[in-house]
Amino acid sequence: MVSVPRRKAGDEAEPDHAQALAGFGRYAGPATLILASLADGAKHGYALTRDIESFAGVRLAPGTLYEALARLQAQGLIEPVESQDRRRPYRLTSVGAVTLQAHLDAQRRVADIGLRRLAGSWGLT
Repeated sequence: MVSVPRRKAGDEAEPDHAQALAGFGRYAGPATLILASLADGAKHGYALTRDIESFAGVRLAPGTLYEALARLQAQGLIEPVESQDRRRPYRLTSVGAVTLQAHLDAQRRVADIGLRRLAGSWGLT
């Protein structure tokens, strides 16, 4: 697990990793899925699609997948890995790991609040 260092008074502002995926707009969902898939090792496009489908039940269209990969690479959250064949695998960078952790922590807080409110107002558990 990668920890996010806390800021001390007088330190320069650090990037807000929790907000890093916010700029992705409609690609935030695919970006989260891709980063989560790459968290356990490098994968090429087809392997990413299959893995995401297996753990999230979502099939990313090729255009969505490759647009999100380009954006993630441009932000330094993933990087290509050298390959001996025509496939182009990607891996998570350390910045990508910290960003994913912060983003998932923020999503967990929202989900926890929503579930508590549903349980309180609607009796759903």
